[in-house]
Amino acid sequence: MRSSFPSPDGSAQQAAEPWQRTALGANLLRPDGALGITIFEEITALAAAHGAINLGQGFPDEDGPPEILEAARAAIAAGANQYAPGRGVPELRAAVASHQERFYGLRPDPETGVLVTTGATEAIAAAVLAFAGPGDEVLTFEPFYDSYGAVIGLAGADHITAPLRAPDFQPDLEALEAAMSSRTRMLLLNNPHNPTGSVFTREALTRIIELAVRHDVLLVTDEVYEHLTFDGAHIPVASLPGAAERTLTISSAGKTFSVTGWKVGWLTGPEELVARVRTVKSFLTYSSGMPFQGAVALGLGLPDAFFTGIAETLRRKKDQLSSGLAAAGFRVHASQGTYFVIADCAPLGVVDATDLARRLPALVGVAAIPVPVFCHPEGAERTRSLLRFAFCKTSEILEDAAGRLASLQGKL
Repeated sequence: MRSSFPSPDGSAQQAAEPWQRTALGANLLRPDGALGITIFEEITALAAAHGAINLGQGFPDEDGPPEILEAARAAIAAGANQYAPGRGVPELRAAVASHQERFYGLRPDPETGVLVTTGATEAIAAAVLAFAGPGDEVLTFEPFYDSYGAVIGLAGADHITAPLRAPDFQPDLEALEAAMSSRTRMLLLNNPHNPTGSVFTREALTRIIELAVRHDVLLVTDEVYEHLTFDGAHIPVASLPGAAERTLTISSAGKTFSVTGWKVGWLTGPEELVARVRTVKSFLTYSSGMPFQGAVALGLGLPDAFFTGIAETLRRKKDQLSSGLAAAGFRVHASQGTYFVIADCAPLGVVDATDLARRLPALVGVAAIPVPVFCHPEGAERTRSLLRFAFCKTSEILEDAAGRLASLQGKL
């Protein structure tokens, strides 16, 4: 994708200003150059207007562990309400390092190899802005989380993609190799993957590393769903041979502890790479979330049973919603992790998932996100009939949603 958009007469216009490049990267720039709204905002508004169950946005409707919520309250009461250190409080940096060693055998230096950020989103933005600019290419898989395209556009780099194809949504490694060039600066990798729910195999990750080494490409890995997998343990890219020295690993508290509103994330990796990201991050937010950082540190030290338990609970919810979608007539693709499951509406005789997503709240009182919005035009055509549903809700809500979806075939 290049930073241009079609004008009303069909000619290409350059997205010259930073906001235009950002909007274009996130698929928010209309053909006439006008600014649109995100699909999340649009679908959420439709859900509210029709009293629909919102399975579009990926946030849980239950609070996280009581002990970390209480720790945050206590921190506020104790006066931890001013700026945190720019790198993050020492307690949290040490907890992140210990967590990486405990689960994966990685040993980032808490002083120089761990950076606390305002959620994973800021870590991603700071990493891209630190290393990519005009003339560079940043490679992602497609579908891709919308903030990737936005920040790549803001950086002035070119966003290149390699497909994840149904039904398993594993990387097309031949296409990935073909997409790499001397201009490829970075591969921004999301695993477990949003929106598809796929978990990349060890073989695929090993090949990705081989290609990155061959082309001298930086690996930036978004691993926020690391503890939410259903078929085997998560494999961090940095834990595989040949990867550590060129990999920045990103995660956050939001998904693991059901505190998405706290916006506490982190980035780990080699000292020299983390320092460069910290330089950019310092002039984005500098620091944030002071009363939450100690609470997240406590959460990272919870017993193993907590981490296995959240995955098992989510597995049951995934199965519950998947069964409801299948009963409603969708072709359901197996979700291996994350909060999401992909459903194909083609068996219902509907080929335009974006149009169906806009009609679903009024038709049956359920909201979902169309997968094409996470793609460039070619990828949007390939995923035209796919919808993403979030199952990080209570079992009662999922049961209600399944009941509503069961009436869909009679209303199309």
